[in-house]
Formats: sequence, C-alpha cells, structure tokens
Amino acid sequence: MQILVVNAGSSSLKVKVLELASQKVLYSELIEHIGESGSIVQNHEQALNTLEMDFNTIDIVGHRVVHGGEKFSNAVLIDEDVMQTIRSLIPLAALHNPANLQGIELMQKLLPHTPQYAVFDTAFHTTLQKEAYLYALPYELYEKHHIRRYGFHGTSHKYLLQEAAKHLEKKLESTNLITLHLGNGESICAIKNGKSIDISMGFTPLEGLIMGSRSGDIDAEIVLFMQNSLGLSANEVDIILNKKSGLIGICGENDVREILIRDDERAKLAIDIMVRRIQKYIGSYLVLLGGNVDALVFSGGIGEHSQIIREKILDNAMFKDIKTFVIETDEELEIAKECFALIKSAK
Repeated sequence: MQILVVNAGSSSLKVKVLELASQKVLYSELIEHIGESGSIVQNHEQALNTLEMDFNTIDIVGHRVVHGGEKFSNAVLIDEDVMQTIRSLIPLAALHNPANLQGIELMQKLLPHTPQYAVFDTAFHTTLQKEAYLYALPYELYEKHHIRRYGFHGTSHKYLLQEAAKHLEKKLESTNLITLHLGNGESICAIKNGKSIDISMGFTPLEGLIMGSRSGDIDAEIVLFMQNSLGLSANEVDIILNKKSGLIGICGENDVREILIRDDERAKLAIDIMVRRIQKYIGSYLVLLGGNVDALVFSGGIGEHSQIIREKILDNAMFKDIKTFVIETDEELEIAKECFALIKSAK
C-alpha cells in the first residue's frame, strides 16, 4: 500500500510517497516560494504539475492540517463535514488552514476515488487539562469564541515521543519527556506518561519561544500600545509580531547558522535571548513534571544540526543529570502511520 503525504503551506508544497509496510520513502519533493515574486510556480496546482511521480500508484492520501480545534484528536477520513470544520477554523490559522484546504481540494480533483485523510497539528495536545489550556480571560470568551491554548507541531512531538521511548526501552504510557522542536518555528512540549500536558505555542503558533520571525511571549499591552500610541493598524501589528520580530527583529537575520558566525553584539544578543527563553520553558516544565524527566529531546533544523545551540541550552546545572537525545523528526512518516492506524481500526 502506497500513501502520498501532502503538506501544503502558504508558499510551499512538500510531498512524500511511502510504502506503508516497509515505511520506505519512494518519492520526496519540496517546492518553495510558490506565488512569490520571481517564482516560476505561481500556485499549488502548478506545483503539483511539476511533480515527476505516478499518481496512479497511490492507494491513500494523508494531509497535514495545522488547526483542528477541539474537535479532532486523531486522524480522520475527509468528508464535507471535515472540510467545513477546517474552513471554520481559518480565523485561528489564517496562514495555514487555507493552504491545507487547497491541497486537499487539488488532490480530491486529481484522485477523486482515492481515500483522503487529515492529520492535525493540534491533535496531540487535546490531552491538555483545563488548567493548562485556559487563559485567565472572561470565561465566555472560551465558551463563545473558543479562545484557549491549542498548541501546534503535535505531529512532530508525537513522533519524537515514540522514537525516544524506543531508545529508553520504555512504554509510551510510562515515558516523561521534554521535547524541543527548534527551527524557524519553535515549540517545546511537556509529555507526562505519554501525553502532552503543556505546550509553548498557544491560541496561535505565535506564543511561546522566540522564533525566526515571530516574537513569542510578549506583554499583551504592547499590542495596544502599538495600536493606540503608535497608530498602527491591527494588520500592521500582526505583520510585526509574525514576520518582523524574533531573531530577525533583534539582529536582522533569522538563519541561526548565519547569526552564529557573525561577530557583533546584536547577533550575540539574539542567540542569548532565544536560549534564555528555551531554558526558562525547560525549567518550568521540569516543575510540571515533578522533576521526573526521562530525557530532553532535540529536533527540528536547529535542534538537530546546531551543537552550539544545544550546548548553550544545556549549560545549566539543573539539566546536567538529564539524558538528552537528538532525533530527526519525520512528520510525514507519522502522518502515514496515523492514517494506516485509522484504516486498520476501521477494518
């Protein structure tokens, strides 16, 4: 059985074909800069047409969907009700869900008789308790408008849990971890007895760690100050927080490799602020886990490849006796496994 995993981003398309029995990758392609100035690929349909693969061999399609809200805790077979729910969540993931939907619609058009499944970034975090996911806002904002912590990168954190448990030779339900997905987007997850109990990303992927161009945690009054005192529109503030902040906001660069080779104060400051925020979250998650942590798990582009950043993060007496793993995340494989598990359970 062959599964095509589709990850349609706002300006990218990543596809991977896997043989489910062997988990062997048969085909993989990443197309970036879709629709951007100067790109020869102006939309996702054109991107699909550039793929040099035989779609007739595909038995099922699995789609990454960023936001599943409170409804989806597992992979689901896509039907019109599922599509409508994904559409309804666009205000909570304006950059991601529209592109995910477009990817689904294009594949339905291309393979109309092939079962298609959705796997949600938020699903792994549906195990959060109310004290973890509620904000201290008027309760009706949660009841009426579903304002709460959702968390993201769940597919990656779930994969890291499974791989780390293998290394530890422990069952998932007895494994306690702090998993760090560190890349241009970053999140850190506290996992207790195989379940997510806290996650740094919140109502949107903006909250939490300092990222390539996202601010992470800030005082909410700063938003009001920028609007009321600086006269910025809501859209201008949104662009600042999501695209002009984080590392690029501090030092003008979001590639950690480039920042580390620079010899100037702003570059050093950007790294120091990022590392301090990560250490702060690790410390708080150690408390939530009662100090019972089997391992810290590093993943993502930075977590996997930057030994310097890992060493800076671990340069703290609190962390010296905790095992650390570096595991290459594989969200596409995890999506494929979840789709296969759903098919198996249905049979």
